[in-house]
Amino acid sequence: MLDATQQPVRIGASSFLARLLQLRPGNATLTAGLVLAAIILLASAIGPVLYGRDPYALHTASVLAGPSAAYPFGTDDLGRNAFARLLVAGRSTLYVALPATAVAFVVGTLYGLASGLGPRLLDQALMRLLDAVLALPGLVVLIFFGAIVPLNTGSLILLLGLISWPSLARLVRNETLAQRDRDFVHASRQLGGGLAHIAGTHLLRVMAPVLVVNFTFLVGDMIFALSALSFLGLGVQPPHTSWGGLLQEGLELVALDAWWLVLPPGLMIFAAMLATSLIGQGLLARGGSR
Repeated sequence: MLDATQQPVRIGASSFLARLLQLRPGNATLTAGLVLAAIILLASAIGPVLYGRDPYALHTASVLAGPSAAYPFGTDDLGRNAFARLLVAGRSTLYVALPATAVAFVVGTLYGLASGLGPRLLDQALMRLLDAVLALPGLVVLIFFGAIVPLNTGSLILLLGLISWPSLARLVRNETLAQRDRDFVHASRQLGGGLAHIAGTHLLRVMAPVLVVNFTFLVGDMIFALSALSFLGLGVQPPHTSWGGLLQEGLELVALDAWWLVLPPGLMIFAAMLATSLIGQGLLARGGSR
């Protein structure tokens, strides 16, 4: 019979989130991250509708116009409203980054569980494969496949998701190895529980705090990777754009001192990564304080 110290930690992902999101005054980091993330999400999701300006309309009489009441963030070299473009760029960025994060999260979690719960020989084979994947420079691999694969939303999601899972897979594998010999896992096996049952009922619940924190960090990594690809011209393709694409376009005009085309997209990328970092650090602090 299991004693109190050997009982599995029954923390589902939903209950874990509910407990962590009970904001307290002392956890300013988590609060700031959530507020910043909410602002970015709302601006990207409903901002284009509320603002109501066409991001693709050409205003030839106002080419490279600075910020004004009519154009809060000025216009670009084709006379397009930079603020309207920034809002739709945020939507395009999140449309790719969030599903890509989900792909990487699912693949990394399943791979780590399979390695940690499988036979020793399978674990060694999967880890050697993982080491080989981790040895590849991620940005170079992204550029290589981005240059040969037809780029659209679906291919970008798969490309980013399938290149970003190895670190999470190693973490999940190590956590699985740390838990697989616990008494509650042996008891579940003796009662007829299969590997899928053990993973879903016990291991994922135990690892829920770690997985939630790493998911937030993974979102920031994905936004940065997409921005880097778009900056190189291999991300979201015209006529659509992303924050990285806007930054690249603005830097091409830096000699004309069009700072309003560089600063806003750069700040949005920074703000998105800062929000995910603050949320992750806040969740870690909440978890460590319990």
